[in-house]
Amino acid sequence: MGFFQNLKNLFKKKEKDIEEVKEEYNVETIEELKEELEEPTEIVEKDFDIDDDGIDDFNESDFEGKEVHEPDLDIDDDGIDDFVPSDFDDNENIQEVTEEEVLEQVEEVKKKSWFSKKEKKEKVKQTITYDKGLEKTRKEFVSSLSLLGKKFGKVNDEYFDELEEILIKADIGVNTVMKFLDRLRKRVKHENITDTEFLNEVIVDELFSIYVEGESLTDKINMAEEGPTIVLMVGVNGVGKTTTIGKLANKFNKQGKKVMLIGADTFRAGAVPQLEEWANRTGALFYGKEQTDPSGVIYDGLEMAVKEKVDMVFIDTAGRLQNKVNLMNELDKINRVIGKIIPGAPHETLLIIDATTGQNGISQAKSFKEITNITGIVLTKLDGTAKGGIVLAIKEEVKIPVKFIGLGEGVDDLSAFDIEDYIYGLFKDMI
Repeated sequence: MGFFQNLKNLFKKKEKDIEEVKEEYNVETIEELKEELEEPTEIVEKDFDIDDDGIDDFNESDFEGKEVHEPDLDIDDDGIDDFVPSDFDDNENIQEVTEEEVLEQVEEVKKKSWFSKKEKKEKVKQTITYDKGLEKTRKEFVSSLSLLGKKFGKVNDEYFDELEEILIKADIGVNTVMKFLDRLRKRVKHENITDTEFLNEVIVDELFSIYVEGESLTDKINMAEEGPTIVLMVGVNGVGKTTTIGKLANKFNKQGKKVMLIGADTFRAGAVPQLEEWANRTGALFYGKEQTDPSGVIYDGLEMAVKEKVDMVFIDTAGRLQNKVNLMNELDKINRVIGKIIPGAPHETLLIIDATTGQNGISQAKSFKEITNITGIVLTKLDGTAKGGIVLAIKEEVKIPVKFIGLGEGVDDLSAFDIEDYIYGLFKDMI
């Protein structure tokens, strides 16, 4: 039960961070905190503009309308922390320091304080997003497990039969469920577990052992060491591919990246103008043409990306899957063209899957994996389904990492996949 205990400790830390940020914003509910964290407050990293006297006076007029985080420093009456030996009468081994060294130390402390507070807020914001986005799955799954425990006083064959139904309803996948139940039965027998309430802890423990064990799958984007990082986006029509590209453009633009979108879904009506609109909304560069060869559009677009010294390029492609041979040939040609302009690219090929399609999404992943080298999955509309267990099924059945998940309709509601926040969002009411 070591893993479960680690989960409990993790949940306590997340709850503590949430309470601290709620106190800072003086709000009582998660909904109020979410609204506060979404406010477009401009947070400024202080430039440390030193005056002639060697002191930064921090005039309030420098920061009107902006939120500035400063550390709690022990300042003397003259406004300066002199670090003089009198501060350390009990210490005989005092090293003298220059004023320049003191100012460097103060600057470093200030920077660390600003970044640590900002980082905590970003983590809390993401935790809340997972919490709200997985609410449907959590209510369905956790309540079913709780009722199951009340219905059966002891663990028996009938208990396992109904547990199997609950797991399959959560879209964990038949193969994954069979493997999981086999492990669970062995553990119940080995540890002589009869209490259904205690077994719930074992269930959580084993489910996530399945995710974290075995092949190591990274959820990070493989960034190019030099030149633009090329991300090829694939997926059937209707899964939210173009919208997802726009959200990714927004995400990386906020991280300071120069982003470009290339519209290579050239024959679907409205696809290129729709992507161009997303480029305008997110401040990204754009290249695209309708009713022409996708590979030619990509070639010209990548030449423009190199010329403009772009950091990241997202390429939209056609969403056909009915004719695998044609799609395979098209993607193969696209990959060759990309490699000619940017050696070693594409650096990522991300498959977009609509979480509400359930096991059909797993089938899509398997089909695309046969056609081209899929390096990661973006799971959209996870907030709109009670079958959030699909994340576990993808890991176990397809062996492709989930890199981003959509947990809302807003432009900021696309999150990098985080297994800890996923666990929290799924099981927080049970632990």
